[in-house]
Amino acid sequence: MNPISALSIVLALVAGATVLGLYWRFRQGRSVSVTPGGSDAPNALSPADVGSRVPFGARVTLVQFSTSHCARCPGTQVLLAGLARSRPGVVHLDVDLTHRRDLANRFGILQTPTTLILDGAGQVRARVGGVPNRAGILQQLDHLTGSTHAQLAR
Repeated sequence: MNPISALSIVLALVAGATVLGLYWRFRQGRSVSVTPGGSDAPNALSPADVGSRVPFGARVTLVQFSTSHCARCPGTQVLLAGLARSRPGVVHLDVDLTHRRDLANRFGILQTPTTLILDGAGQVRARVGGVPNRAGILQQLDHLTGSTHAQLAR
């Protein structure tokens, strides 16, 4: 192989990896809406489905999937717990997947943290892969609770 061809292949691989990396970074922390009852979402969930003894919120439940070795999960837990405390009827649950591979497979969790946003009926309404964007979570909470809390978005 001549040097020009080898250099062209290397440059193409670097460019492709850069594009994929930028796309992955763009998608991190963004809330993706899920069609209730659609093929991309499980049916309504209950606390037993995620191994929790804490009841779901009357209006919204933020289900965070994490592991014991996740470096970004504690910060996500602080963010989501604070947002849940600031809104009536909103509950935050942190589900540790360290020894629950069955839950990771069932919900298609490929990274931690991953957050599912459930409505009052337990339907998955949105999914966030990676550390959630505070403004995106607030927007989802406003949409599901029918309220606006502009002072929390700062």
